[in-house]
Amino acid sequence: MLAFCGQDRILIDANGRFKLPPHLIEDFLADGNGDVVFYCLPEGALAIYPEKVYTQMRKRDDDDIRKAGMSMLKRRDLRRFGAWSTSAKITPQGRLTLPGEFRQNTQLEPGTEAVIVGVEIGVEVWNLKRWQSELELINNHEMDRGDLELAHDLKFEE
Repeated sequence: MLAFCGQDRILIDANGRFKLPPHLIEDFLADGNGDVVFYCLPEGALAIYPEKVYTQMRKRDDDDIRKAGMSMLKRRDLRRFGAWSTSAKITPQGRLTLPGEFRQNTQLEPGTEAVIVGVEIGVEVWNLKRWQSELELINNHEMDRGDLELAHDLKFEE
């Protein structure tokens, strides 16, 4: 079975919580003990990764540490991830609580209809309207890419 795939609609409750669908709970538990990391994406969605995956994504070597002392861009990168990431644990009921400081940026306030989208290495939680806009951008991009690919192929057939 594919892990972290599909789309599921959810509702953010009055306390800023939501329940994960059973198939996603299984995916998170298969890759650990329910420890996850929330990361507030610049696109306005909330990424949720198993802690192991997030650790791999953010793995730094000695060169990265050296660069932090010399590079404003590297420090900004570290600030962005540090400020917009926090750890959490899936409750025995399969619930997660959105951090209050992330709710406004993601438009995932209590009472909001949202979508959990599988991204193969974790999930993203999108405000439903934002997800519909993002999906339109993705589809338009794919169509544009297909048109460019076709034009390129036709050019070489001439």
